[in-house]
Amino acid sequence: MILLVTAPQGREGDAILELEWALGKVRVRGTDWRGVLLAETPLSKEEALERLKNFETQAIQRVVPLERLVPARWEEIEKAVLGVGERIDGTFAVRAKVRGNRKLSQRELEVKLGSLLVERFGLGVNLGDPDFTVVVEVLGKKAGIGLVKRGELLRFEVSD
Repeated sequence: MILLVTAPQGREGDAILELEWALGKVRVRGTDWRGVLLAETPLSKEEALERLKNFETQAIQRVVPLERLVPARWEEIEKAVLGVGERIDGTFAVRAKVRGNRKLSQRELEVKLGSLLVERFGLGVNLGDPDFTVVVEVLGKKAGIGLVKRGELLRFEVSD
């Protein structure tokens, strides 16, 4: 399981320690973006999120579960999104965040991938409160793809 974790700039070290305490076995790497970490753990998504939900964090702001990292190219992202799309049973929304890549646009990813999923699987779109969110996190040359159910995107209030 891969987790994209955000922390306030300058608090990445604290976030890494918190991830190690909460998850036990975890490998955390910094990225080229301040406050953005990638954590890999052998735990299941459910187990990792449950541990983090019950953890008193001081530095972790957001936790986004990802299933895989692919090259940040349209074809690769599209293929990965279709792979997670076939598991959606309910309404969905596509949420994209693009960092360090001028070829891809957040809005275009959301609209085109959403249309693709509707065409391919006949799924219903719900942008306000979807049953599932297809997450696309672009980090330069890599893109993380995930499928999260309602409540699986974790957000914490953190004071800087």
